[in-house]
Amino acid sequence: MRAARRRPVPRPPVWFMRQAGRSLPEYRAVREGTTMFEACRNPDLTTEITLQPVRRHHVDAAIFFSDIVVPLAAVGVDVDLVAGVGPVMAEPFRGRADLDRVPELDPEMVPYVTQAVRQTVAALGETPLIGFAGAPFTLASYLVEGGPSKNHERTKALMHADPRLWHDLCARLAQISGTFLRVQAEAGASAIQLFDSWVGALPRRTYEAQVQEHSAAALHMVAEATDVPRIHFGVGTGELLPAMGAAGADVVGVDYRVNLLDAVERLGPGYAVQGNLDPALLFAPWEALEAEVRRIVDEGRQAPGHIFNLGHGVLPSTDPTVITRVVELVHELGR
Repeated sequence: MRAARRRPVPRPPVWFMRQAGRSLPEYRAVREGTTMFEACRNPDLTTEITLQPVRRHHVDAAIFFSDIVVPLAAVGVDVDLVAGVGPVMAEPFRGRADLDRVPELDPEMVPYVTQAVRQTVAALGETPLIGFAGAPFTLASYLVEGGPSKNHERTKALMHADPRLWHDLCARLAQISGTFLRVQAEAGASAIQLFDSWVGALPRRTYEAQVQEHSAAALHMVAEATDVPRIHFGVGTGELLPAMGAAGADVVGVDYRVNLLDAVERLGPGYAVQGNLDPALLFAPWEALEAEVRRIVDEGRQAPGHIFNLGHGVLPSTDPTVITRVVELVHELGR
């Protein structure tokens, strides 16, 4: 929390996006025979999965176990999480009439989130919990494309063909994301992260004109209720970093495609940074991996605040003992 607020720390704190997941044998064991939605709606199972990487790796923060489309399902959107594919919509968003199928999120729609956060925070003790939600653009892309997309052609077409409908959809999604984050913060999460998986597909001018205000609205909903640090991360967003920070972040996540020092220069002194080891390097020989970890920690010292992380999520086939070893190295560099 001190690093997120740009206060002095002896070393960067370290956690990993997707640290609770398929790379852990204990995760695969508790998830056996259970769907993703069932796991996310079961407070006891959510708590157990969230705690697993803290027990194993001794990371400095837990990330709340959830999925980007959980709040969409909570408001009644017919979405399925297909193994090996991702979220798939039964009826993709096609016109203004479809707005009625995406109502606002009321906190009472997600009581399992409140319960899970409260009992997870109690179990974590002094280790902070980071809340999680998908950003409006990424949610909109899933709705409009009907599932994951490489080119986002339908999404971009809607943005430019009917800007008013696009803004109305994203405003609704900002309310859903912001409420989902706020529920977690009010239940005891120490920080929150807004995750924009697909926004790197946009040029900066389009992001600023048609996306930024909606991510800002989601983050503002949290700021209205609590002063927990807000982390804003997107994939492939090197050109968008200053705009993402200006949307209301305290910490800007940097993916592995951007040199951390370049990110610090682009952002300026008003933000801490998070990142940004390439997840694929967890498969490299230790000597090469160690050198990269040391380089990123050194570069992070030039930032007003630095949280060590990957530049995207842990890959499913990652050896968990390597993750533990990286955590130990980062901890050792502060001694």
